[in-house]
Amino acid sequence: MKCDLIAFAIVALPFSALSQAYSDTVNLSLKEVISIARERSTAVVKAATLAESQYWQYKTFKANYNPQFNLEGFLPQFSKTNIPVVQPEGTVEFKPVVNDNSQLNLGLTQNIGLTGGQLFLGSNMLRFRDFERGQTRYNGNPLVIGFNQPLFAFNPFSWDKKIEPLRYEESQRRYAEDLESISRGSTELFFNQLLAQINAEIATKNLVNHETLYKIGEVKAKLGRLSKDELLRLKLGYLNARKAVAQAQVNAETSALQLKSFMGFSSLNPLKLLLPETLPKVDIPETQALKEARENRQQSVEFTRSLLEADKEILKAKGEAGLKANLYGSFGLTNAAGDAAGLFRNAKDQQVIRLGFSLPIADWGKGASKVKTAQANKKLVKAGVEQAKLDFDQEIITQVKQLNVIKEQMETNKDADQTAAERFEIAKKRYLLADLSITDLNIALQEKDQARRDYILSLKSFWTSYYNLRVLTLYDFEQGKKLSFLKNMQ
Repeated sequence: MKCDLIAFAIVALPFSALSQAYSDTVNLSLKEVISIARERSTAVVKAATLAESQYWQYKTFKANYNPQFNLEGFLPQFSKTNIPVVQPEGTVEFKPVVNDNSQLNLGLTQNIGLTGGQLFLGSNMLRFRDFERGQTRYNGNPLVIGFNQPLFAFNPFSWDKKIEPLRYEESQRRYAEDLESISRGSTELFFNQLLAQINAEIATKNLVNHETLYKIGEVKAKLGRLSKDELLRLKLGYLNARKAVAQAQVNAETSALQLKSFMGFSSLNPLKLLLPETLPKVDIPETQALKEARENRQQSVEFTRSLLEADKEILKAKGEAGLKANLYGSFGLTNAAGDAAGLFRNAKDQQVIRLGFSLPIADWGKGASKVKTAQANKKLVKAGVEQAKLDFDQEIITQVKQLNVIKEQMETNKDADQTAAERFEIAKKRYLLADLSITDLNIALQEKDQARRDYILSLKSFWTSYYNLRVLTLYDFEQGKKLSFLKNMQ
């Protein structure tokens, strides 16, 4: 027995050296990993960029309903060429022309969302100079006000006012979902690394145990208390344990790199993840989860938008198939003069009224076919939305049930882990006292390791399901509040 204790003490020495190796280790909890990933990861940059893009698209939409003030023209346009001129007797002669033109148009336009028309206010001036004859003339409209109004036509402005705000709201909720998806992804990688870390620790401890048993076995074999076959089995266990440590360390390093890459964590120091055994004290009823998901999730807004867009396409097809008319009118002042100031002296009235129309006489069913296609598409969209709503609700219910079941099983898994660890310690002592076979000891070792892994996997299932439910509902059940889905842009 004295020899056994001495051998055990010799093999236990590497534990102190092993603890020193972690002196520069960065300790991180699950919440810290999630926080870092939501601040630094490439995924959060992509989510923020997409949300920003949608924001500026929404600003563009809103700008369409604000007055547009424009200045356009050319200064100058020079021309030197020959032009054909018809003579009184019908012949054509080519005359040289050398002139330049300058033109400025100043305009203010305003779209009318209610009617789909447009109001405009403007002023324009044209300057013409003939170098051959030494003449300079001005022509223009000091003031023009008018309107352009489609009749019996599809009005895209009114539909955009209904659809674009929904599209923007979708993008905001999608941003919140993307952030929660980062939390869920961080959780999965956290536990992948944690399991690899635990496996490395298990492998290291098992190596120490196998080395201890092998050294004790060598002492026993010298004393004639252990057979050659059993000593070889101990040696094989020791060699396999060494291989397991090497492989476990490689797996731990690989998963650590994956986690660091996802987090955007640039530190070269090794990570040591802390086991998140403290679970949130939440009781999640299915009815509450369904209610929050229907109110908060991006998909709920998407359902409404999809149906509106289907209605929009039907009315658009009808508007393009029938009578189309356009009423145009402008009122203002016009004048021609030898200088720019002369345009504003004694300007004359100018009025233009025009009613244009287009009526298909025979389109061989083209218009009706477009309408029927849009109506059929509406049915398809409606059916898809109804099915998506059912799948939506079922996904929420399944996730809540799964989370509650996992939570109930957590204590059982924890007790099994502790029980298997205690059983192995007892089995190891019995083996040292020659009261247990090496086969039974290995079984106890395998059960201990498996129970530990099962406990870690059950923790992973719980936390992954918990953050997945936050993705699906955009609700913080621990704090009892909705997750903000607004991203302010500057």
